[in-house]
Amino acid sequence: MKKSIILSALFGLLVNTSLLANTAPKKSPKAQKSIKLKADVDNGGLTLPKGIGALVVADGLGKARHLAVAPNGDVYVRLNKLVNGKGTVVLKDTDGDGKADQNTSFGNFLGTGIVIGNGYLYASSDTSVVRYPMKDGKFDEAAGETIVTGLEHYSEHGSKSIELDDKGHLYVTFGAPSNACQEKNRQKGSKGMDPCPILEWHGGIWQFDANKKNQKQADGVRYATGLRNVVGLDWNKQQGELYAMQHGRDQLNTMFSTLYNAEQNAELPSEEFCLVKKGSDFGWPYCYHDRFQNKKMLAPEYGGDGKIQERCEGKDQPIMAFPAHWAPNALLFYTGNLLPAKYKNGAFICFHGSWNRAPLKQGGYFVAFVPFGKNGKPSGEYEVFAEGFAGGSEIKNPNEAKARPMGLAQGPDGSLYISDSVKGKVWRVIKN
Repeated sequence: MKKSIILSALFGLLVNTSLLANTAPKKSPKAQKSIKLKADVDNGGLTLPKGIGALVVADGLGKARHLAVAPNGDVYVRLNKLVNGKGTVVLKDTDGDGKADQNTSFGNFLGTGIVIGNGYLYASSDTSVVRYPMKDGKFDEAAGETIVTGLEHYSEHGSKSIELDDKGHLYVTFGAPSNACQEKNRQKGSKGMDPCPILEWHGGIWQFDANKKNQKQADGVRYATGLRNVVGLDWNKQQGELYAMQHGRDQLNTMFSTLYNAEQNAELPSEEFCLVKKGSDFGWPYCYHDRFQNKKMLAPEYGGDGKIQERCEGKDQPIMAFPAHWAPNALLFYTGNLLPAKYKNGAFICFHGSWNRAPLKQGGYFVAFVPFGKNGKPSGEYEVFAEGFAGGSEIKNPNEAKARPMGLAQGPDGSLYISDSVKGKVWRVIKN
């Protein structure tokens, strides 16, 4: 009898143990594949602050422009030249080492802008904005729809950067197909048109309904004007405001050699970091910003001589001014926690690099960081965050640069992604 009781008890114990083994939580395949990210030994050729590293996600993608990262970590890169007939590259990292091991592409249109939000992936060409529904980080190309269409195509400053706010609006940049709205563009002695007719449809930022199909430019609202060319654009979620980087005008000396010398031509005007509000007017083409005088000055095409302001005195000022011709092509307010706390809510800026700073040295070709205060303004001077893109030796012109920083994006884990426009390299910046 006792033997029977003991055997029964042992059998019950074995059954319960088996049940526990079957119901115990198992590691997911994703968790099993998880690999701690490691920076490349040389940080992918970049020089970064201590404690921060970088790895190359992909290379040789083509003429890369802006990029965006989906909630599942997939990276979407826009191209300025079609590769195999496609204009957007999708990079997937299936083993978790931070490097793309799958590379696909879609869309037969080239362009610059790309942003993920509102449950959609939005992408722009120079003449339209389309969007694709996204679910679990994946997009549905077949369900793509046109949001903005029929935009004028022009080669000078024709790229359309885009951004979303948290109120259902889409913002699109319309660069001016002109240097200074002269009667004859970039012709010495040609006067500026007054009033400038270009401002009616260009030289500003337009606001559209992010959910309405087939809008024309006339259906949008001119949100801000007096902006010659904006490529870097971002919505600051902490402030609930739009910010932009303006490319300043060119050729002060070559057009007006009696008023400006070659050194002034290299240093003026400022590249402007702008807080953009509805109705903002930053003064182009009548005005340019002089960072040495910290003023908006009257342009020479409109009677200026580098000393007078006149109608420019009341124009909107930048919140920070940078040296001329650095070409700020991307702006990102960092909200992640992966990088050190000092970067939280501050701004990263890609400076694509200069073409007309002679006789001075070339400038730009780096990513800057600007700390921000709670008032929505910079709380300190900018610092160089990432450099080394162009290569080790001093370059004489942009064609010598091995890489030029172009786009910025933040990953779901707080990684910072940077794209290059020369050959199409993508870096992922992480904490070392």
